[in-house]
Amino acid sequence: MPADGLDREAVRKLVALAREVSFIKGAALVRQGEASRGAFLIRSGCAEARVALPGGGSLAVARFREGDMFGEMALVERGVCSASVHADSNVDAWFVGRDDFRALVASREIAALEIQRAITRTLADRLRMLNDRLKRYPAAEDRPAGEAPPAQDPLAGVARSRRASFDWRAFLSVLPFFEGFDADATDEFAAAGEVIELPRGAWVFAAGAKAQACYLVLRGALELSTRIGDRQRRVAIAGPGELVGFMAVINDAARANSARVREAACLLEIPSAAFLEIYNGASGATVSLHHAVHRSLLRSITRTNNQLSRLLAHTRLEGAGAHASELQAALHGQIWRAEG
Repeated sequence: MPADGLDREAVRKLVALAREVSFIKGAALVRQGEASRGAFLIRSGCAEARVALPGGGSLAVARFREGDMFGEMALVERGVCSASVHADSNVDAWFVGRDDFRALVASREIAALEIQRAITRTLADRLRMLNDRLKRYPAAEDRPAGEAPPAQDPLAGVARSRRASFDWRAFLSVLPFFEGFDADATDEFAAAGEVIELPRGAWVFAAGAKAQACYLVLRGALELSTRIGDRQRRVAIAGPGELVGFMAVINDAARANSARVREAACLLEIPSAAFLEIYNGASGATVSLHHAVHRSLLRSITRTNNQLSRLLAHTRLEGAGAHASELQAALHGQIWRAEG
């Protein structure tokens, strides 16, 4: 993550939290397999990330130079270092610990929230690159492309309401999305949308369409899929407590995937403007929403990494060395992986 993705005040706040660290050429900044503790911002020098290979040897998976940051995923979630990073020259850096960073975010200062949003953009970019890499290879999830989604908005004319066929507000607090939300933050987010109920097989949105809203699954499930030539690949199943379609809203971009109801579903639809008002704000709901977005992105990255791991094992069995090295770099160049 280049530090120039942050404005000057955000960098100043981040550096104020940090402690200066220095490493002589050849020293380890982090080691593969150890618990991730925070992020490093390189002030001078360069470093290289390498992953140990089965049977011996190692593979270079990333390089970091002055102004680069790595380990930012550790600021938002505990994990394990997926590669070792060694100094290629004498290195001076700043180190920001996870606990210090979370305390800064809890202060709700504008600069701290901008750092959170920058990390969101970094995680989203990483997820997109990983998924683009996966699309180059066949997968067990692939099937012949079926019915295409409608060209027009599939939810045009669908009734919205504050009521549903069940008391949906009564169990919001037990949905994973609302972990860490207090009652006021939960109410603020829930008040921003309306409920829609859809039968199995109904389309919610189509890949390539402009994002008008995002959707929190209250009941049932959505299937996210993408078309690759004449193939269709299931990307994920989103059940209760999953927020769907939010990155296209944040980026004001076209949908990357299509979404269809897998099991009769009740969704909380949050229009783009209402979502962005909370996301770009400075309230308690803003901080809670940032954490929820990060958790969702990290789950998606973990899911994609699991697919990369299966594909990597398959390419090794087939003796496809060049493909295996490419996949190793994609998988371990992130420097972070989920615990467990």
